[in-house]
Amino acid sequence: MSLADFLPKDVSLTIAMALCAIAFVSGTARGFSGFGSALIFMPLASSVAAPRLVAALLLVIDFIAAAPLLPDAWRKADRRATAVIVLGALIGVPVGTYFLSVLEPVTTRWIISCFVAALLLLLLSGWRYRGKDHAWLSVGIGSLSGFCSGLAQTGGPPIVGYWLGRPVAPIVARANILLYFGASDFFSMVSYATTGLISRESLVLSVIVGPVYAIGVTFGASLFGRASEKVFRGICYVLIAMAVVAGLPVLDGVLR
Repeated sequence: MSLADFLPKDVSLTIAMALCAIAFVSGTARGFSGFGSALIFMPLASSVAAPRLVAALLLVIDFIAAAPLLPDAWRKADRRATAVIVLGALIGVPVGTYFLSVLEPVTTRWIISCFVAALLLLLLSGWRYRGKDHAWLSVGIGSLSGFCSGLAQTGGPPIVGYWLGRPVAPIVARANILLYFGASDFFSMVSYATTGLISRESLVLSVIVGPVYAIGVTFGASLFGRASEKVFRGICYVLIAMAVVAGLPVLDGVLR
């Protein structure tokens, strides 16, 4: 039996190979820079397969990859502060999931491209929140990130920008971020499952694409240290910008 025999009926071998290639590139970016995988994967993958399918695919892959990191994060995190932001995710994730489930694919792709472009600008700005703690602000940041995660699995930049700017030890900030996304991914899994976005097709593709993504992460990690962090981040920013442009629906007749 060939690989094509295992693919969902709406996914050709060409599409599966394209998703694997995109996963490898985004995984490599994640491995050497620590961020950017979703911002690269979603615009490109949504241009070759349905946004609902690729968002569910990325969620399953990330959920499995992040699970082993959660026990250590639980021990090191400021669980009380993280719980406030997680409350925001509980609000934002279902809303984002709802829009993903009802919007037309082309409309969703435009939103994803605009979101990723805005998040790239946020990353380039180097924004860090250094003001006072406010419960309403924490809930708002969590809701924004949750909405981005529910709609397109791109909730990273707001949370990272918020926690890295707080006056806490880096190890605690990292643990808070990991713990937040563990909860956010769980909410997304529940929301996606109840709306039918977690399907046989997305699970089958995760078995095929997931290992390629893992290889990309490993390969990217092996590159770390061969150049400065500034160079690696610059490369990742360029890849994200290229993904945004290449994923624009207006270019479908040109690039695809």
